[in-house]
Order: sequence, then C-alpha cells, then structure tokens
Amino acid sequence: MKILVTGSSQGIGRAIAMLFLERGHTVFGIDRQESTINHPEYTHSEQDIRDYSLLPEIENIDILINNAGTQNEADIDTNLKALIYITEKYGVREGIKSILSIGSASAHTGSEFPEYCASKGGILAYTKNVALRVAKFGATCNSLDPGGVLTPLNDCVVNDPKLWAQIMDETPLKRWATPEEIAEWAYFLTVSNTFCTGQSIIVDGGESINSRFIWK
Repeated sequence: MKILVTGSSQGIGRAIAMLFLERGHTVFGIDRQESTINHPEYTHSEQDIRDYSLLPEIENIDILINNAGTQNEADIDTNLKALIYITEKYGVREGIKSILSIGSASAHTGSEFPEYCASKGGILAYTKNVALRVAKFGATCNSLDPGGVLTPLNDCVVNDPKLWAQIMDETPLKRWATPEEIAEWAYFLTVSNTFCTGQSIIVDGGESINSRFIWK
C-alpha cells in the first residue's frame, strides 16, 4: 500500500515510516527537515506543512498518518490547521483505507501548554468529523494520543534527573513509550483495524488515569 506520513524525519514519524517500509509498503514523507531515511521505497518532500501551495501531488494514498506537529511554536497553525488541510487534500476521498492523526494525551487532560492542548483537542473533534465522512468509502479514521514518548523533543526533561523523577511519579508503568511502540499502535489502527473508527486511543502508561489518591 501507499502510505503518507507527515513529520517523518525523526521521533514517532520516522519510526512509523520505517515500520511500514520494513513490512513492504511504499512510504511518502513530508517534513521540514531533510530525510533521515534511506530506502528504495521511500520518497521525501522537504517542506513545512503550513506551505499549502508547495505540498506535493501524491495520488492514490491508501493510508494517511498525520504525525507532524510542534510544541509551543505556532501550535494551532501546525498541529490543527495544517493537519486539516492535509487530511482534506490527501485523505477524504474514494479509495482511502485509513486516516490516523497523532494527537496527545494532553488533549484529554489539558495538562500542557495552552495552545498545544487546544490544538490537540481540536484533533479529537475533527477525527469524529472525518470518520463520519469517510465511512461511505469503507475507511476508518482515528487519533492515537500518546503520553510521554522518548523522542528528541523531550530530551530536555528526560535528561533532567529531578524532573524525570517527578514525571515517573505520575506514570504508573514508570517509563515512557519508545517511538517504535507508538509505531506499532499506528500500524494496528491503520492496517489491522477495519472497524474501530471515530475514536481517540490514549497510550500513556496510565498517566491520565492516575488519581493521586492520598490516605493516612
């Protein structure tokens, strides 16, 4: 199948692209950074997803994975508006099999920067909207909402012993996910799954269910 992954140069996006390549798919990536993937079935477009007029023409995409995003830097424009534009351009059409957006557990808890939470919260509603519209094609649309993931974006807290200890106190499984673990979820929701749609799946090691119950 033909897969389009935005934000494919590092972190979760790169892990997703690599997993699909390893399993025999053709992958197209869009990222404002240069490609870090060397594979005969991978094609890279280096640009900012907010530059709508420069987005490549890619026909007959089977699976669209909206992964590109930012934190505390034009969050609404990148994480939500550009995601909507890309989904409408490549995903909402006959022939699409599945659409997946990488959201955030923060969309459910509100526990992060204000615009970031708002941008990811918008994905929840938009996911349901798209799921309704692509159902006539037999396609699914969901969001995958991770908690902490071991990516370069999060190195500033992962490498700070004091902050990391505080974070682990909030995480029942006492660890963060690897990008490869999130990629496996992305593969399941877009390839294996054919019936779950319009849902937002939280994968956060239990952080969002931590009640912090204190008792003497």
